[in-house]
Amino acid sequence: MATYLSRLNPVPSFPEYTGPYKVGTIDVELPVSELELPSPRPDESISTIQYRIFYPCEPESKSRSVYWIPAPQRGYVSAYGRFVGAGSMLAEFISYFPRILHYISIPAQKNATLLQPPTSNSRWPVMIFSHGLGGSRNAYSHLVGSVASHGMIVIALEHRDGSTPISYIRDVPSPTPTSEIPSSNKPKKTIDYVRLSHTPSPEVEEGRNAQLRIRLWEMGLVHDSLLKLDQANSLTNLNASSASLSPFASKMDVHTPGKITFAGHSFGAATATQFVKSVFYSPESAPSSYKPLFVPSSRAPILSQITPQTPVVLLDAWCMPLRAETTRWLWNKPFPCYSPGGPGGAGLLAIESQGFFKWRVHLKATKRLLSPDPSSSTPCPPREGVSEPHFLYAKTSAHLSQSDFGILFPWLTKKFLAIEEPDRILRLNVRAITQMLRDSKIEVSETSHADMEIEDPRAVGTDHDEAIFKKGAVRGWEHISIDLADMADVDDENESKGKVEKAMSAGPGDAVVEHELRETSTGITVA
Repeated sequence: MATYLSRLNPVPSFPEYTGPYKVGTIDVELPVSELELPSPRPDESISTIQYRIFYPCEPESKSRSVYWIPAPQRGYVSAYGRFVGAGSMLAEFISYFPRILHYISIPAQKNATLLQPPTSNSRWPVMIFSHGLGGSRNAYSHLVGSVASHGMIVIALEHRDGSTPISYIRDVPSPTPTSEIPSSNKPKKTIDYVRLSHTPSPEVEEGRNAQLRIRLWEMGLVHDSLLKLDQANSLTNLNASSASLSPFASKMDVHTPGKITFAGHSFGAATATQFVKSVFYSPESAPSSYKPLFVPSSRAPILSQITPQTPVVLLDAWCMPLRAETTRWLWNKPFPCYSPGGPGGAGLLAIESQGFFKWRVHLKATKRLLSPDPSSSTPCPPREGVSEPHFLYAKTSAHLSQSDFGILFPWLTKKFLAIEEPDRILRLNVRAITQMLRDSKIEVSETSHADMEIEDPRAVGTDHDEAIFKKGAVRGWEHISIDLADMADVDDENESKGKVEKAMSAGPGDAVVEHELRETSTGITVA
């Protein structure tokens, strides 16, 4: 009876997370003034850093879940209306109707008690996740929550670069005794979505670089905040509804070099790429033509964190922002995993949607990005003894599939984007992520028989998901080689400079919502 009634409920809902742990969540907004700036401030008006923490929590926690659309809900819904192309008056109307959007809940438990880590060093591994265009700290909750349910603390950023439909910055209280307890009702500064063309040009490159400067700076601030939280430094969480951050002290593996995982979707994957490379190659001498977007201080702890062993997860990585003329030197550098002492491609996971896989001109660029020599227009597989990166795609998936939108609105995405089995697509993504982490000696939990689609109850342990990286072993899960032997007809170099006709350079739709529902047979080069 309960199952039948749940089907009648008009409010979209999430399935359970895929791992063995219950998941808690805390919303965090910290004053930048309490952190050590990792690089010069790119925008003086950005006075706080905001992210949501997903973490394994005590199973008996009775904390309530949180709304998927954060407060102020009307403002966020209205912004999403404008983001997908609705006029201002229509967008305001959407903010009132339908009300069912306001009641969607993330199944993570708000302010739940952090579970004591059962790992060998008594610390939880950590991932920092960067969202794509139209995303937010909540927009990938099922993916990052599922990763957290396997025994990981995941930091889901909300960038203030104009890539979210809207973002609010709380006022930072004056350092007086009366403001020791922050108020969530204080006036907020609003950052609206910044629309930029998706056709490469000097103006577009300048605009995307400006966004990346903010994004990379924020990634560095998040890293510094995690170090301070782990060292029990007092930080002011401006979100008054959140619990204390003190339980995270000495519980995060953020000091061991190479142990923090950097991940992202679309523009977020580009951000993770640029951040890892910018830090790793910062001590090197670069040509005068290179204009770095992030230059960490020579004393910054992040310099010792990013090593050849640093795991990197790229979901539908968007290459265009990485190929600006001013940053081309960094594009030509391989990921740190290919450096001496690194694991090669085994430490690099890239998962495409079917749309990005079919976008041939971008697929060629992505193959170059993942290769040991991105500067070559015809890279070959890695040299003998060096593994290829894990490069895969899920059939019947779209760019939305790795965000919450595909799983919350399956009827819509099936009708307009031909997405099938959205829950299973996300489970495949999580399986690949957790197995890559295990291979990188990151301690996460086993994958369940159900997620591995093993029906035999007598099957032995699941501590190693052999099938997920085995060619042909998983239905609808295809492997991609970085060999470019079959792509001689594709000119990705000219496409990166905006010299290819639109019909030739066309690709799939935008990161979360924008344009993807309006995608034509030729597509739109956005991400």
